[in-house]
Amino acid sequence: MLFHSSIQKELARSFGATVVVLATIVMTIILIRTLGQASKGSVNPSEVMLVMGLTVIGHLTTILALSLFIAVVSTLSRMYADSEMVIWFSSGKGLTSFAKPLLKFASPIFLSIALLAFFVWPWSNKQIQELKNRYEQRNDIERVAPGQFQESSGGKRVFFIDKDSPNNQTGRNVFVSSVDGAIESVTTAQQGQIEIQKGERFLSLKSGQQMLLNHQTGEVRVTGFQDYQLLIDPTSKIAAYDVHIRTVSTLGLIKDPTAIHLGELSWRVGLPIAAFNLLILGLAVASVNPRIGKSYHLAVALFCFISYYNMVNVGQNWIGTGKTEFTTLMIGLHGGAFCLAMAWLLLRHFNLSWRHLWYLPFRRIAKVST
Repeated sequence: MLFHSSIQKELARSFGATVVVLATIVMTIILIRTLGQASKGSVNPSEVMLVMGLTVIGHLTTILALSLFIAVVSTLSRMYADSEMVIWFSSGKGLTSFAKPLLKFASPIFLSIALLAFFVWPWSNKQIQELKNRYEQRNDIERVAPGQFQESSGGKRVFFIDKDSPNNQTGRNVFVSSVDGAIESVTTAQQGQIEIQKGERFLSLKSGQQMLLNHQTGEVRVTGFQDYQLLIDPTSKIAAYDVHIRTVSTLGLIKDPTAIHLGELSWRVGLPIAAFNLLILGLAVASVNPRIGKSYHLAVALFCFISYYNMVNVGQNWIGTGKTEFTTLMIGLHGGAFCLAMAWLLLRHFNLSWRHLWYLPFRRIAKVST
């Protein structure tokens, strides 16, 4: 059918171009952010592109939803501006008649958003977390090249070490310089070995001495030792069970319906529902008044998208903190957005203003009875 095919072809062109533009912008932003994390030691510099790719995959849900919304608004707005909508309206097509071709085009996108939110989102976050943990949990001896001075991961110590151990856990001729407030310490030892105690990493030193310098008083104290344990990073804990909520599978969230899990579940379930509501809303927002600026409807559409998606994130936080229930928020937020979108669409369809909305059902009943 010409009506359906013409709309879907233009939607496909607009949607594809929007996806490319948004994906490029997101990739650039994430690349800059990932490079910043790599410079701070949170990400392995050799894995920057991998982390960036996984992060972009995780954000495809928002990219697809926003691209679909922009494609609907821009396509229909152009049809209004070029008077194509007048032709379709004259042939007996109402504004609600556009819902069928739009839903047919968007159905695979809705399915993709759902699959990405339910399965790909936790998988990509888990992969990123594993890459970061594997890099961050390296002991400070592994970070230092033999014969070179280098800062530790926390940036509070400077190491010099001669490594001759095949497993990189033991080093010889260890030099550690650290500053803690006004106290500067210089520790040397013939041998150092990493040990893990109660989830914390310690550097066990053998046969060495430590010099403590108080910069405020000028006092110097030198101590010799045979065995000395140095806490490498007091903020770094190894906890195998401590997994970020975003890495939990959707099935795991359902099996363990805690408040935090239900909050994350509401976000994942809400993404495809929000994409559907935004499609209906885009159909209503796209109506253009030639006497109003061309960018007016685009500004309104962008405001609607940002407000809706912010409410999805806020709702996740509310459920996680116990301020509201899962069912209450899903019905209130997404049900309310659907009712608002349908009301707006009906007003556009019947060319009414908001003040006529309250008696619209009675008008339809009277028309049917006559």
